[in-house]
Amino acid sequence: MKKLLLTLALTILIASPVFSQLDRSVIPGPGPAPEIKLGEYESFELPNGLKVFVVENHKLPRVAFNLILDIDPILEGNNAGYISATGDLLRTGTKTRTKDQIDNEVDFIGATLNTSSTGVYAESLKKQVEKLLELMSDVVLNSEFKQEELDKIKTQMLSGLAAQKKDPDAISKVVGDAIMYGKKHPYGEVMTKATVESVTKDMCENYYKTYFRPNAAYLAVVGDITKDEAKNLITKYFGNWEKQDVPKHNYKTPTQPRVDNVAIVDRPSSVQSVVSVEYPVDLKKGSPDVMPSSVMNTILGGSFLSRLNHNIREDKGWTYGAGSALRSDEVIGYFKAGTTVRNSVTDSTVTEILYEMNKLRNEKVPDEELQSTKNYITGSFARALENPQTIANFALNIARYDLPKNYYTNYLKNLNAVTADDIQRVAKEYLKTQNAYIVIVGNAGEVADKLAKFNPGGLVNYYDTYGDPFDPSVNQIEEGVTVQSVIDAYINAIGGRENIQKVHDLTVTMKGKAMGSDITFAVYQKAPNKYYQFMDAGAFTQKVVFDGIQGKQEQMGQKEYLTGDELESLKIDAQMNAFLDYAKYNIKPKLVGKEKVNDKECYRVVLNMPNGKKWTQYFDMKTGLLVRQITPLDVEQGSDSMVDYDDYREIEGVKYPFKVTQHMGMGSLVMTTTAVDVNTGLDDSFFKVD
Repeated sequence: MKKLLLTLALTILIASPVFSQLDRSVIPGPGPAPEIKLGEYESFELPNGLKVFVVENHKLPRVAFNLILDIDPILEGNNAGYISATGDLLRTGTKTRTKDQIDNEVDFIGATLNTSSTGVYAESLKKQVEKLLELMSDVVLNSEFKQEELDKIKTQMLSGLAAQKKDPDAISKVVGDAIMYGKKHPYGEVMTKATVESVTKDMCENYYKTYFRPNAAYLAVVGDITKDEAKNLITKYFGNWEKQDVPKHNYKTPTQPRVDNVAIVDRPSSVQSVVSVEYPVDLKKGSPDVMPSSVMNTILGGSFLSRLNHNIREDKGWTYGAGSALRSDEVIGYFKAGTTVRNSVTDSTVTEILYEMNKLRNEKVPDEELQSTKNYITGSFARALENPQTIANFALNIARYDLPKNYYTNYLKNLNAVTADDIQRVAKEYLKTQNAYIVIVGNAGEVADKLAKFNPGGLVNYYDTYGDPFDPSVNQIEEGVTVQSVIDAYINAIGGRENIQKVHDLTVTMKGKAMGSDITFAVYQKAPNKYYQFMDAGAFTQKVVFDGIQGKQEQMGQKEYLTGDELESLKIDAQMNAFLDYAKYNIKPKLVGKEKVNDKECYRVVLNMPNGKKWTQYFDMKTGLLVRQITPLDVEQGSDSMVDYDDYREIEGVKYPFKVTQHMGMGSLVMTTTAVDVNTGLDDSFFKVD
């Protein structure tokens, strides 16, 4: 019977005029935009001007409150950082509660309460909503800032800045924004050690009292709650929030450069370059160009299947990923396209980025690629609708940016209407291949000359990590100063060659704290090249041993005998006082310039190691002491280790640093030397590799 039904079905299909006339060589045209029903929201406004949007969702007994300030960006100038600090301070105490009390009460009801400089987010179970709003409103209406809390926040900010200086991606963003917008624009100003240290409690209090006002705020309420319930609660806890006029701010609109401008941040230790092609874009949130430009950017670099990723990752194999972003903004938007690649293909990568941008400007997108991109965006939009918070965000956007009420209802309809002609039109409007900032963070000595061709005048502009331009010729070495004279000055500064050679074995013990855990670190060395390192971080222990020939590493009881590049690196680390005779170890030092490190003018020396890696050392021009060392950790990913040395003290005629700061991705680990023991007679058996 099943076979008979199948035969009949096939007969009907073959006989069908539609089936018989189907031309499979022609790509089917796009169907109508899928009908997606958006969730509903309701709104009301309190007499003090607080605008509230409620999205009911009764699937889970939870409610979230998202308070957002709608204010103009503010130029912080010489005090850059005080606005960010204010956002953190909001969570540290009120007139009625200490920070600990707030933390305990939030934890007791299993809630979330986060603050920022432009709002507060809170979430809890439905049954705890009243208590949650009591805490949230107390933070919003009654915050009281304490100097000791600000001091803690500033310390964290400074630690973050120190870590940022060794992160090439972070450097690229800071420098790119400073160049693109200008440092006198809120989007381009740079936070520094000096600006953070200048932040005062009065600045933070003034920002809080001036801008945290209900008439400049929107509140989205999402979850297991009705409009009437929300109105009663919001009125009860925020009805007494006093309104006040909030200042407006206007700035000169940043413009694109007249010609391509190549900007380099020199990092001699980098084996890779962070590449970014970027410029400001005047594209407002409600512009009719937002939809087609979004589709255009998705094709270019806005998804994993984009042209940039296919070209630079899949075809060339130069990177793990490449992409682009075209952002609309009420003040000024931006375009950025970039990736991270090896030094040797840095200029070629810029060429390919510009090629893909020009291709979209000059050639229409094939119908199949356009439809595939629309399908991708449709799927992303549909998935976003699964989160009730999305509907609240839609409501906020419509109110904040004066969008049409049906903006998101018609989103897929407008998406479906985008044509290849639209894509080419917005590509010509927003993809500027001759008016871009080409920002490179990498080894200038290896990439600068090849990048000059992208500027019509053959110019390459140099910037420091704060986005300030400088002339590298100004940092040229004084006549008579050589790499050997710098090394000799260091040798003399720490005690002289004779005293250093008297040290036959050395034991250094240090202590520090990271993520709440105490860390003990000990290094044992014996001339000429025996090495033992031990680290104890409580739950984690590590031991590295080198006997002059073999090396091993132990972690949590697991042994690993080192080979290849790891063993070669350990051999270099194990050399005791190799700086006394670099040639003996086939280490080739080169004096490459001058640079300021922690407000100290330093000579920069690059050590070309026998394993092909490059170490960078910075020597204080006044004292001769080593103040920073950067060593590569992973050639493929281009990461490195940056260590600062300070507080040198003399032990038996030789000076050793008693403060060692290891800069890491999320902060810094400060190690304090607790003991330096010289010539204790360490036995060779101590360094045995079994």
